[in-house]
Amino acid sequence: MQFFATPAHASLNSFIASVNSSIVNPLITLLFALAVVFFLFGVFQFIYNQENEEKRTAGKMHMLWGVVGIAIMMGVFMILNLILNTFNITDISVDPQGNTNVQLTPYP
Repeated sequence: MQFFATPAHASLNSFIASVNSSIVNPLITLLFALAVVFFLFGVFQFIYNQENEEKRTAGKMHMLWGVVGIAIMMGVFMILNLILNTFNITDISVDPQGNTNVQLTPYP
């Protein structure tokens, strides 16, 4: 009779790779796309409302915050790649069954 369940051991690298490919990358892509749409909305608002100074100012602010959002998403992507490269996590792939495959470089 066993009183304690045996834990499933997973490496930190496979966990990071799984979180990266399943959650973080799609989230970064979505937020990056939203920032681009917000920027383009500001451009449209700025160009379309040439005679109304309030709406032009609102368009400028939308463009500014769109650029800030794009810069933040690019920064997050670069930091994530820095972390993955630090731990030598390469070739992250997800097969059709949803399993994450991670190829690690051999440690010298």
